[in-house]
Amino acid sequence: MTDAPPPRDHGGNLEAALARFGGTAPAWLDLSTGINPAPFPVPAISPEAWAALPRKRAMDGLIAAARQAYATSARILPTHGAQGAIQLVPWLRPPGRAAVLSPTYNEHAAALRSAGWQVTPVTTAQAAEGADLAVVVNPNNPDGGRLSPERLEQVADTVGLLIVDESFADPEPALSVAPRLGAALANVVVLRSFGKFYGLAGLRLGFALAQGPLATRLAELAGPWPISGPAIEIASAALTDTGWQQATCRRLAQDAARLDRLAAASGWPLVGGTPLFRTYAAPDAQAAQDRLAAHHVWSRVFPYSQRWIRLGLPPADRWRQLERAFATVTA
Repeated sequence: MTDAPPPRDHGGNLEAALARFGGTAPAWLDLSTGINPAPFPVPAISPEAWAALPRKRAMDGLIAAARQAYATSARILPTHGAQGAIQLVPWLRPPGRAAVLSPTYNEHAAALRSAGWQVTPVTTAQAAEGADLAVVVNPNNPDGGRLSPERLEQVADTVGLLIVDESFADPEPALSVAPRLGAALANVVVLRSFGKFYGLAGLRLGFALAQGPLATRLAELAGPWPISGPAIEIASAALTDTGWQQATCRRLAQDAARLDRLAAASGWPLVGGTPLFRTYAAPDAQAAQDRLAAHHVWSRVFPYSQRWIRLGLPPADRWRQLERAFATVTA
């Protein structure tokens, strides 16, 4: 008899907070995800984007914009969010042994198990050696762990297929292995999220980057028209707006530091994170979540840790609500 898989819990579950603590959704500050609270300003959408199937010219334009943003020569497949790409990964080769650098975003292991893979959580990249497939989230969610592109190249040499999920890498381009994709990394697939950094998670857009047969197989699995016309137009504008990107990186870094100061004043040391979310060690994570929730601030706790609590960043006009909530938290 095998152990039951871990629960597929996620952030963004504000309904659970409403059910437990009451109130209305607008009154709540939902920090349970790592989504930019100041989204890219959505431009006017052409009538054609709504009325027609996506045109090849428009898709080519989006791919060119993504290639520029991610500084890569790899083939790029737009997908229905990074999650859409995660669902394709198990079908890239016959099931075997998969090593997932853990703890991490639980949908990777869940998608692989559902497709018949034998999934082994590992705590170091070295422990993945010899796996038919390995998954590394870089930077990692929720602890912010990072592997350099050079280290990822070494990992790729020891496994059959390496999946690098860079959903939170936009503020740290030097961390990305995407610019290195080529013949020497023909067994690597890079996943990127659009919605997190650009604050438009509802658009459901992501990308899979690969070379050669892997890229061809991903395109076959995704089928025609994997994303919408409005998504193409919005993302094409956002991915080429370097001024907005640079200003956003500066603001995220400042806000992350501000959140760290709040947590430190409450006796919560930083476990790690990215400019889009922070994970702290509270004496009792569940009790800390409940205290924040009493002020309608929703956070994320994890079934595998009694101490870790993760918070995203609040909008500019909601910091006072967060500060009042933290004032009730003691170490």
